[in-house]
Amino acid sequence: MPRSEFARERAEQLTLAEDIALDAMGGDHAPEEIVKGAIEAGPLLNRRILLVGNESVLKALLPSPAPKNIEIVHADEVVGMDEKPLEAFRKKKHSSIQIGVNLVQEGRAGAFVSAGNTGACSSTSLLVWRQIPGIHRPAIASPFPNAGKGFVLLDAGASPDVDPEHLLEFAIMGRAYASQVMGRKNPSVHLLNIGEEEGKGNAFAKQAYTLLKPHSWFAGNIEGKDMFSTDCDVVVCDAFVGNVALKTSEGVAELIVKMIRQEIPSNPLLKMLYWPVRKVTAPLRTKMDYAEYGGSPLLGLNGITIICHGRSNAKAIKNALLQAQKGIEARLMETIREAVRHEYGQDAT
Repeated sequence: MPRSEFARERAEQLTLAEDIALDAMGGDHAPEEIVKGAIEAGPLLNRRILLVGNESVLKALLPSPAPKNIEIVHADEVVGMDEKPLEAFRKKKHSSIQIGVNLVQEGRAGAFVSAGNTGACSSTSLLVWRQIPGIHRPAIASPFPNAGKGFVLLDAGASPDVDPEHLLEFAIMGRAYASQVMGRKNPSVHLLNIGEEEGKGNAFAKQAYTLLKPHSWFAGNIEGKDMFSTDCDVVVCDAFVGNVALKTSEGVAELIVKMIRQEIPSNPLLKMLYWPVRKVTAPLRTKMDYAEYGGSPLLGLNGITIICHGRSNAKAIKNALLQAQKGIEARLMETIREAVRHEYGQDAT
């Protein structure tokens, strides 16, 4: 079947698919926190959650009677966090990851959510769903807080070895996400670089700049520190740089919160003096909490995967499920397809 025909068929399937498949066995705190997150998200969703994992284990964690919009789909196997993605794909056909991805492929679900092995989630989604025509590398779009309304950075970890041309694809997908999910009107795109001026960076960055420059939505280079002080929408880079930026930001955020807590005295009387400060720092802690964002969508494929942090708690899983619902309702994949057609023409391959 030609890729364009396949893409149309997948789009029709996913228009009808309203449920969300959730990997109940993936993550450092699975399955307890995953199930708890599903239960918390249940009343907030207008669709079912297909809880994928060991049926007997999951039944014991669900209340009786179980929430009406949570259904268990049995999976015999679990992919460990340290397993090699392709090996897991070949040898564990009945894993919670592969069954969850297959539910989307079969049209039973509109999105897949997992806090499991990121490489296995990305590889399995790619091998089963394939790329949207015109997109050659998938990208993880990670939301970041900043002094403005926040921004999305991609790629945050899916495709570490890319060509400059692929950053143009990331920009197109990032704009679609910022527009449809974040509500940005005509979102701009910055290129993450070591300086603002044109001509900065290595050969890769210079080539990427040349490819992005002709587009009216390209806002030029941006330094790492300025991502957090500038009111930007989309920042693009390769996955190696993006993942380092993501992990560094998480580490700094956790350090700041820890330092604030350490400054609060243990003496109850003195602690009362810090109550006014807590009112100021509470929104800051919320903004810097990864659980508030839930997870990061893997863009560029014929399906929606929300990749959550390995140490996701119930709150993070709940928000990831809400994000998956938003992606389905916003027709995120179709928006990306339309943006690619506009950039490359109808016969994008």
